This record gives sequence, C-alpha cells and structure tokens, in this order.
Amino acid sequence: MTFKLTRRAALQGMLAGGVAMTAFRAFPAYAQAPGGTLTVGLTYEIDTMNVYSTGFLGDAQAAVVEGLLAPGSDAKYVPVLATEVPTLENGGIVVAEDGKTMKITYKLREGVKWHDGEPFTSADVKYTWEAVKDPAFIAESKDGTEEVESIETPDDLTVIVNYNTILPTFASTLFTFGILPKHVLEGTDLNTSTYNETPIGTGPFKVTEFVRGQYVVTERFDEYWDKAENGDQLPYLDSIIFKMIPDTNTLITQLRSGEVTMVVSTPYSQASQVEGIDGIEIVKGPLLSWQHLDFNFKNPTLADLEVRKAIAMGIDRNVLIRAQGGFPEAIKSPVVPVFEWYDAETPEIAYDVEGAKAALDAAGYVAGSDGIREKDGNRLSYQFMVQAGRADDELAQQVIIAQLKAIGIEATANNQTGVAYREARYNGGYDLIYGRWITSADPVYSVFWGTGGANNGQSYSNPKLDEAFAKFENSLDTAVRMEAAKEFQTILAEDLPSIPLTTNVALIAKTAKLKDFVPNPTNMTNFVHTAEWYMEG
Repeated sequence: MTFKLTRRAALQGMLAGGVAMTAFRAFPAYAQAPGGTLTVGLTYEIDTMNVYSTGFLGDAQAAVVEGLLAPGSDAKYVPVLATEVPTLENGGIVVAEDGKTMKITYKLREGVKWHDGEPFTSADVKYTWEAVKDPAFIAESKDGTEEVESIETPDDLTVIVNYNTILPTFASTLFTFGILPKHVLEGTDLNTSTYNETPIGTGPFKVTEFVRGQYVVTERFDEYWDKAENGDQLPYLDSIIFKMIPDTNTLITQLRSGEVTMVVSTPYSQASQVEGIDGIEIVKGPLLSWQHLDFNFKNPTLADLEVRKAIAMGIDRNVLIRAQGGFPEAIKSPVVPVFEWYDAETPEIAYDVEGAKAALDAAGYVAGSDGIREKDGNRLSYQFMVQAGRADDELAQQVIIAQLKAIGIEATANNQTGVAYREARYNGGYDLIYGRWITSADPVYSVFWGTGGANNGQSYSNPKLDEAFAKFENSLDTAVRMEAAKEFQTILAEDLPSIPLTTNVALIAKTAKLKDFVPNPTNMTNFVHTAEWYMEG
C-alpha cells in the first residue's frame, strides 16, 4: 500500500505557498496514451447532475461541468474557462471609491465548445446568474447571486460582474461551481429539465447515460478545449463511470473484484482490507473538512444550552479517533487549523463525564429508573442520524451513543440514505445528526449557522453571529476578516449549535495504473480536473 501527501505537510505547506503546485498540472506525465475506463465507486446516490441543485458533493458533475475558476491541488484558485484569476493587482477586481462595492472582469477562453458543439460565450455566464437567482429555481444554494447587482457582456469573451457589496469569497460561489448553457436551458423549467440527468457541459467528459440510484456513464469529449503541455489533445481517458454504492462493505468487495477501480472515500476502518488488494494503492489526501455533531433547535431540550454543553463534555474525541484507525485529528473549531483564519484561542469544552453529570443535575435533569434523565416530563432521548452505509460514520455514531448513555442521555440510531438523508439534513428531520462538512478554498461559514443559511437545517439563529459572519464575508481587509473570524469562532464555541469533533484526511483507493492523479482537498472534489489522468499500459 502506498501513502502520499501527509495531511499536515501537504496542507500546511501548500496553503502557505511553500509548494509550487498552483495549478492542476502538479506532476509531469510519462508515456501518456489515450484510452482506458476508470470506474469510480461513490458512497452516496446522486440526486441530480445539476451542480446547483445537488445536496451532495459533485464528484461526477465536476468531470462534466466547468466554472470560470477552480481550486487546484494546493487549494488556490486557477483559471479554467477564464484566462486568469481576477485580483486587485491585475485589475480584474476594482473597488468603488466609497469602498462599498466592487466589479470583477473575466476574460474568457476562445474556442471553448459545449458538448453539443455550440460555442461557449459570455451570454452563458450572465444566464447562469439569472437562472440560479430566479426564485422559481429550487437550488441547494444560491450563494453569490444576491450580491451581484448586474452583469455586462460587452463582447462574447468579456464578462463584467457588478457587485452591490464587497465579496472576498467571490471565487468560492456561483461561477466557480459551473456555467449553465443558455442555448439549452433558456425558457425551460430548470427544476424539471432533462439537463438535471444528462447535463450539457464544457468539461473533458460528457454524460451518455444516467440510471438513477445505479450509475452515471461519462465519455471522452473529443472537442475539449484543453491540451497537455506536450500538445496532446485532452482528455486521455475514454470514459469515467460513477457507480452509486452506498454500502461501504459492498464498495470494498467490488474494489477487490475489479468492478470498481477507484474509491475516493475509503472508510478508515476498512483501510487494512484495501491494503492487501493487488493492483490497488491508497493515496492519503488532505481535506478541508471536519466531522461534527449538530443539534436540532426545534427540540426544546436541545435548545437548552446546558444540555448541549453536557453533551459536549460527554464526548471523548480520542475514542472516536482510535475507533477510526487513528486517521482523524481532534479539533475545537470548524475553521480547520490549516486556514489563517483559525483562532488557536477559541474556547474549548473538555471531556469531563462527571462535569457533564453535574451540569445536568444543576439544570434540573434527573435520572429516571432506566437511567435516562428528564425534566418536566421531557426525557433526554433523541433520534440520532448519520448517513446509512457510511461505515466510519456509523461506527462513530455507536461510540457517541455509548458515551451519551454514560451521562444519562439516550440516543437511538435513525439512519437514512440517499435523498431521504439529504432531506432530513436540510429540513431538520432529526434530533442529533453526525456528519462532515467540506469547504471551498475560501470558506463561507454563514451557510452552516447563519440565520436562514442554505445548510442550516437546525433552525439555529444568533444575530451576533450573523453580524460576525457579515464582517468576515464582506471585506477585502485581512485585519477586519481576522477579527471577525476570531469573533464568530468564539460565539460558536460558547453558544454551541454544533460540536466540532475531528478533521479528516481522504483515503483514496485507486488502481495503480491511473497516473497523474493528485488529490484535491476542497469541496470541488477530486474530479475537478480529470483531463490529464491516464492509464499506464
């Protein structure tokens, strides 16, 4: 088994600029030749191929649909359909004299075609904003749409985006996720369009078949705009097939049999099984992600801060880490330590079983004959959800259930998969939920805990937190953003809508024949640039 890129060395070095991997082409390729099929096993069922509607990471989508920019392997943005990343220095970003608004100019690549042969133009970029912003369109997130006041398209290869505010995180929203084809979608209902199953993109691969709950087949796009440094037409692979296999035991079985040749989320608990599979290697990749336990504030006992604090005191992160093979690392903030925004002084609630019991006693929660505490007829008994079939999460869930029982709290597994899990997560169909979030290279945290945030299924609201998020997300001044980051991390630690538990690495199992693969640590997934991957031999 081969391990590469230790998390600390890779992420800290790369994000500090110490490694010159600022683009997708991180390593030279040798003996590249076109051909070959990669079969990827996904641990979730794809709900839609529309990047703006999906409630999951867009693995398959990223190979098909491209944005103007994308994060590279070092979590720094690089140009894709744009010719450069706009900055203050290159004149791509211009701040108004009053310091309250800004405009961004993108220059687009010439000769880019959609999968149906039509030319990609600035009109598609403007349409994407209009379509995603449209109230009739049901999107997973509309981040970045409301901040845009207008878009000008003086010619086919120029886009001028006028913002009504200062948005330092512009690259992590909207035009990075993907551009929609105006000529295909204008005048249609984007909620019901066949685009949601067989999207037309500009990426290196095009969708040829989508069978819901089973697989997506993508094939090489012969007229893709990019070429390798040696002049080869990209992409090299003939096809990437994405198989939906929510049960991780089945996933590893298919990896062993050769039915699957890549798994981007190998369960920690099954790493030793993968180690012995002939022809498979494991790449240990960095992730901008963290595991967390969230509370549903519609439940009156979970809306009680003393109960949330007691739960935090009752969880031993070290046990969780050991149960997952020692791969995760303990954290106390959702801002993972590799970011400059991380505040090492963030308050922390230490593991303390007796302290948790005392806090619940003081709050009036008394243990009944079965050991479960209650107050005024309200038992501390909760439905506890993780994504069914994810072995690591189900294992962590059992550890947490046992730890909560030790302080007089009952948690009962109520796990869901696919769309059912997604709906429950977004609509608060749980009491407790354990899972992971992964961010962009320039995170927007208000989506998780801001009032009305797209990923805030907890019904949590804190005006002071909203103010801190607004300062962080609406300034280009690093000092202002650092102070706001410190403030919102303190509020989250003290008000505790969520307990940050561990940060993660990705264990990516792949055929040893696949070359030029480099892990991507962001929420744009490992498939954000697949064009130069090739099969040796």
